[in-house]
Amino acid sequence: MCLDPLIQSDKQFPENLALIEDDHHGACCWSEIKKEYLPPAAVLLTQKTLFTACELGVFDVLSQSEDPLSAATLAERLGTSPTGMERLLNACVGLKLLERNMLNGEAVYKSPELSNLYLAKTSPKSINMTLQFLSKEVYAVANYFDDAVREGTWQQGKTFGIPSGESFNVLYRSEEKMSTFMGHMDGFWNLRGKEEFISKFDLSSFHTICDLGGCSGTLAKVCAAKYPESSVIVYDLPDVVNAANKYKAAEEHQITFQQGDFFKDPIPEADLFILGYIIHDWAEDKCLHLLRKIYNICKPGGGILMAEAIINEDRSGPVHAQMLDLLMLILTEGRERTAKEYAQLLNAVGFKDIRFRSNGNLSEAILAIK
Repeated sequence: MCLDPLIQSDKQFPENLALIEDDHHGACCWSEIKKEYLPPAAVLLTQKTLFTACELGVFDVLSQSEDPLSAATLAERLGTSPTGMERLLNACVGLKLLERNMLNGEAVYKSPELSNLYLAKTSPKSINMTLQFLSKEVYAVANYFDDAVREGTWQQGKTFGIPSGESFNVLYRSEEKMSTFMGHMDGFWNLRGKEEFISKFDLSSFHTICDLGGCSGTLAKVCAAKYPESSVIVYDLPDVVNAANKYKAAEEHQITFQQGDFFKDPIPEADLFILGYIIHDWAEDKCLHLLRKIYNICKPGGGILMAEAIINEDRSGPVHAQMLDLLMLILTEGRERTAKEYAQLLNAVGFKDIRFRSNGNLSEAILAIK
């Protein structure tokens, strides 16, 4: 699992999404804005403009409309005030998220190709739910950033008035919140390059693959497509599995879902276990417990494939990993680690053959073989 705040590079869309940039389409917002001075309030409102348009469904309605729509029409369909909608739409035009034209003396708006691709919920490359998760969950918890620094503990319970427990109890505090988080993880892997991650190592020798904490099965679907001879198991908490099974496509016959708590319950037998942004959620004792559990069930030649952001050995960067480390501080009991620290965790439970490869999307693919 990852709760990435979309602190990304400036090289390509959508990796740099604080808003939208794409060299090929010529649609650029955030990189241009950064060239000029913006007070902190403007930076916040720039992001909230995008978040609000996603939450209200602006991009969903426009992407499904054959014709441009007026602010009054959008306001009626989405249940907002015409004035508020018009001002929001004009701000989106200024940020190049939407296009505005005049038709019979009235302003009408359309959603360009790039926004349809990444911001409409129905797109297979959508990051809409990731942006909603940031707006509703991450921004709320970030109000307690100073308390997290003072106390050294995560702040979700305090933010949402829920007694202390595991952070995922807060994330999954209702069916709606769980659905938002699952959608966030789908969008997150669209940002992080799920195909690139699975392709970093040749996994053809692993006939049974288990994605621990695999949520809706985003990575499992990539594995099944790339390795059609393999069977893939998604293992997650019962409520998550029940929700994921509702949306499982009939053609995904290679994929099965199993429910359980990977700390408390037996995990399935498999040749390869995938941990996609799982270890960074937990304190060291829990990491060692889970990794040891995997090592003990693995046969010789079996192993773990991990995705994580890696901090430099001298902790000087990269900035995206440092920001993610702070996010782990406010949202979980975990943290980001250096390559040496990940190797030490894996060595401690018995893994010796450990390989690191960058997947080109600000994270490392780590393969450890028993």
